[in-house]
Amino acid sequence: MAATLAPSCAACGHPLDAPSQGCVCPICWGAIGRQPPPPWTGAEIATGAAGGHYEGALRDIIHAYKYEGRRSLAPPLGRLMREAGAALLEDADCVVPVPLHPWRRLRRGFNQAADLARALDRPVVYALWRARSTPPQMGLPARARRTNVRGAFMLSPWAPSIEDLAIVLVDDVRTTGATLNACAKVLRNAGAREVRALTIAIADPPGGSKNRLLQL
Repeated sequence: MAATLAPSCAACGHPLDAPSQGCVCPICWGAIGRQPPPPWTGAEIATGAAGGHYEGALRDIIHAYKYEGRRSLAPPLGRLMREAGAALLEDADCVVPVPLHPWRRLRRGFNQAADLARALDRPVVYALWRARSTPPQMGLPARARRTNVRGAFMLSPWAPSIEDLAIVLVDDVRTTGATLNACAKVLRNAGAREVRALTIAIADPPGGSKNRLLQL
């Protein structure tokens, strides 16, 4: 008789005891460190929050979601973000996902930030448009990251008015904050009263954890 193989956990790779309840095992979800983020000091973002640090089980879960197309992870990751960002979301008028360039969106098949935004129980406004394709931010130092995304975003021509709105900007991972700041600047210039930021995780900037307080 052929053996029946259970699906494996997207994070640790071990067989799932209850695959119908999700593609990550309870042990990996429980291993996520819930540490408060460092202070936000960006000129364009009033405040921010994240579900945890980009390491260990959380890093593996994000990789499975983003690069392996495990889109069923968006709802539980959204719950993690709602818990971490409850104060940001409570009186927010809407959430705005960081956009992908159309070519990258086509290759990946989905925009992970848009899926996360839809899991946050707030109105989703697709206010931003990625005007040009940029190399991935991964591995770039802080200054290069800022240069890389300068002028990369614009207000979507189909966006409704965001005048005087409190907006929560949504992305998967914050490292130096260059992408979030570039998006927030566009929203502020379009009349948003306040821009906050919410991500699944915070990654150490290039140079290690000693630079965590310099993230923006």
